[in-house]
Amino acid sequence: MHTRHADDEKLNEKPSKTRRKREMHARQALGERLAGLEDDVIAQLPLDERLADALRAARTLRSHEARRRQMQFIGRLMREVDLEALQAALADAGQSPRFP
Repeated sequence: MHTRHADDEKLNEKPSKTRRKREMHARQALGERLAGLEDDVIAQLPLDERLADALRAARTLRSHEARRRQMQFIGRLMREVDLEALQAALADAGQSPRFP
């Protein structure tokens, strides 16, 4: 028998750590794809100025370790991005809107 208490527990349940990590890795992967876009495309996207600057800076880095750290930073900044709005803007710009 289904109880109201069991339903309430499911609603209050936080996403698992694995799910949160998967989402963060997906956001970082999307950030890596964004870093490969041209400046004029990045300027059209609904991004915070800090994130846009970080994306531009990532293209200038040649050291593997520096680029890795920059991608982690971009992933952290991507946590604050509205993914639906970003996907719509990417579609409008003719880029792949798929969220990994």
